[in-house]
Amino acid sequence: MRKRAGPRRPTQVEIAQRAGVSQATVSLVLNGGPGVPVAEETRRRVQQAIEDLGYAVNPAARALRGMTVKTIGLYTFESVFPVDQRDFYHPFLLGVEEEAARLGYDLLLFTSANTAHGGVYARGRNALLKADGCVLLGRHISRDDLANLAKEGFPFVFIGRRDIEGTELSYVAPDYVTPTAALVEELVALGHRRILLLRQIDGAEPGDDRELGLRQGAQAAGLSPDDLVVEFSSGAEDIGTDRVTGWVRAGITAVVVEPSEDNASGLALAEVAEAADLRIPDHLSVAFLGSAPPPTATRIWTSFEIPRVEIGRAAVQLLVNLLEGAEQPPLQLVVPCTDVRGNSISRVVRR
Repeated sequence: MRKRAGPRRPTQVEIAQRAGVSQATVSLVLNGGPGVPVAEETRRRVQQAIEDLGYAVNPAARALRGMTVKTIGLYTFESVFPVDQRDFYHPFLLGVEEEAARLGYDLLLFTSANTAHGGVYARGRNALLKADGCVLLGRHISRDDLANLAKEGFPFVFIGRRDIEGTELSYVAPDYVTPTAALVEELVALGHRRILLLRQIDGAEPGDDRELGLRQGAQAAGLSPDDLVVEFSSGAEDIGTDRVTGWVRAGITAVVVEPSEDNASGLALAEVAEAADLRIPDHLSVAFLGSAPPPTATRIWTSFEIPRVEIGRAAVQLLVNLLEGAEQPPLQLVVPCTDVRGNSISRVVRR
């Protein structure tokens, strides 16, 4: 038996057809409030169509009746609540909370982690309609959810670059390309001629950006594409002695690592290298293309820091710009990262 779909937010086209007006008129009423140049009778027809089609569950519809809501949501595709200061997501959440408070918006937290099927539409309708708009984040996303939200016209900003075929999304993302390219150029200047990129198996667009930076940096430094190696890791369990020593035997002198949230692959690489008597950076230079493991008494990892608090703040700023009609989607912002100078890379000593 076919499952009956739950209520969903209608599109502006459906509202316009119901009210007998243009989509532009619906947009004026929805975004402009009572002061926009729309005839009162036309406004009433649009509002009635909104009510008839079930749009009243959206805070935007309540705002049309004079009730200012000013609530933004924060939705995660992973189980990130509660978090502590050591958690990868904590700085993002801190930035979102601080900026929402500064701009006078309440913050409503959503999560799909404990639902049976997960996802924004797990219960047959858009669960985010309790908020005016939403900041979304998470590594393991539902691309269908993002596409459906964009199709509905629901205002959201994603933390991280995501590409959906046929749809442009609003997002704030770290610039992985520029610092990766700069790091590769530095490695080549230090004499490295065989460089390996260790990607996360589910790295998606962030991994693509790092690989693009790898190739741009190599080209700028005059390194042959044949001297670049790209491999994938699913975690610490697939970083073994044979794999790491095999890199060295193949002439690889530098490994650049796409970090995961817990940096398991990078930490396993360091442990395996030490056990195999491959000293970092004497025998193998290692750098992290993003936030590295914490420094120790003897090791500061060469890396670059993702400005996670600032990205959280910027995501709220973009979302509020959308909600208040200052700009139209998509809004896309790439934020520079900060170099971390460590002692895990060095000049190649030719024997």
